[in-house]
Amino acid sequence: MLVEGLPPNGALARRVAGHPLQYADFRLADLVDQIGMLLTDFRNANRGEKDAPQPYPEKVWRPEKRSAKKKRAKKAARQAAADRSWYQGLVAQVTPEHAEKG
Repeated sequence: MLVEGLPPNGALARRVAGHPLQYADFRLADLVDQIGMLLTDFRNANRGEKDAPQPYPEKVWRPEKRSAKKKRAKKAARQAAADRSWYQGLVAQVTPEHAEKG
């Protein structure tokens, strides 16, 4: 087969993955996240008694699969439909004159 000898970080592998990042890039992002959390924990442990605790920093951006984006969008649409249905039911119970007909 022609693709057996190709490098794991070559152009074909990057195209199939959908992003140019390699395994080492993901590990580096994990390391940066962990150091940020440790630094925040250290600062919170050594803060003044009246000072508010610091929140954890945001995680470093990582690409996600296209299927994960679609799944998240579908879940958000289902949740929005359920929320709208619940709200319409509440309006129908509380103020029947404002309930949508049909």
